[in-house]
Amino acid sequence: MKDLFVIVPSKNVSPMLSEMISEVTRYTHYTLVEDAYNIPDLQNKKIFFASESTDINCDIAMLEFFSKLYEKGNKCLLGSSAAVLVHSSTEHGTKRTSQDIIYLANNLGCSFIGHSVVEATSTLRNFLTWKKVLNLPLEEICLNLCSRLRNRLLEYNPITINNPKVLVLYSSPHKTSNTLDLWHMTSDHLSLYDIRELQIENGDVLDCKGCSYKLCTHYGTQNKCFYGGVMVDDVLPSIEKSDAIIWLCPNYNDAIASNLTAVINRLTVLYRKISFYDKNIFAVVVSGSSGSDSISKQLIGALNVNKGFRLPPYFSIMAIANDPGEIFKVPQIHESAKNFAENIKKEIKA
Repeated sequence: MKDLFVIVPSKNVSPMLSEMISEVTRYTHYTLVEDAYNIPDLQNKKIFFASESTDINCDIAMLEFFSKLYEKGNKCLLGSSAAVLVHSSTEHGTKRTSQDIIYLANNLGCSFIGHSVVEATSTLRNFLTWKKVLNLPLEEICLNLCSRLRNRLLEYNPITINNPKVLVLYSSPHKTSNTLDLWHMTSDHLSLYDIRELQIENGDVLDCKGCSYKLCTHYGTQNKCFYGGVMVDDVLPSIEKSDAIIWLCPNYNDAIASNLTAVINRLTVLYRKISFYDKNIFAVVVSGSSGSDSISKQLIGALNVNKGFRLPPYFSIMAIANDPGEIFKVPQIHESAKNFAENIKKEIKA
């Protein structure tokens, strides 16, 4: 079992975040990292990022810490697995703060276990749904979840899957999609893999109806959903069988395409049935101008933080290309695609 490293750069840690840190370090040998100018070797470690989100919905001290990490190069967290504790002085900011941390760390080679965040808003009202399950005071629920997260992180030592099944989800038209072209540059280096490409066409998948927990669970136990259709007949079974899901996401108005958003929203019925902890997510994101990082963070929030998929290091390849075929003119794009393929080969783990 690896020692735990807890990164807490903020000088103004709230009592609640202090309790959360105490919970994850209880009965565990750990190293507290507080000084951005004296950072130890953080490769091949188990890491907790502990963040204090302020009323401007970010942790400036944590961002400064990452600035120093980035000076060390994009492999300074390589081989490490991590999770996040975040407390906010308001009812907001925990999602944005945690997504920023995960995105920045992932680009330095860090992976994140599924359900990688325990977030505590100022009133702890975000734990009210958990109260229906645990029947504890809100603060105790928070600390209970911190303890569970610590145990999962310390115990998690995934190994590479041989002959993995890979599912590719996309909604773009073939003839004009720079995103598909970038994926096929990548898949050229994955010719021996069991890959299924599944197009989600307009109208194929209706958005989630918002059934009650009980009704959704009822449908899930029968491998069904309220709407049925291609989602039940094809998409969900394909996700269930896959070891990795690669999301092809052109940037539409700094948001994931509506067809793929509907797929994510409809995952709940399968989520009630199985764990996604041993399923890996990757992404190909192409923007006409800018904003690919916005899409990557949305995928992190929806799939790693909320639904519990494993986030491998360097999970997304991103590029800027507008006109059809422009992706082929991006400098070093073929080399980037090859490197992304090699990362997929190494990082489909369970």
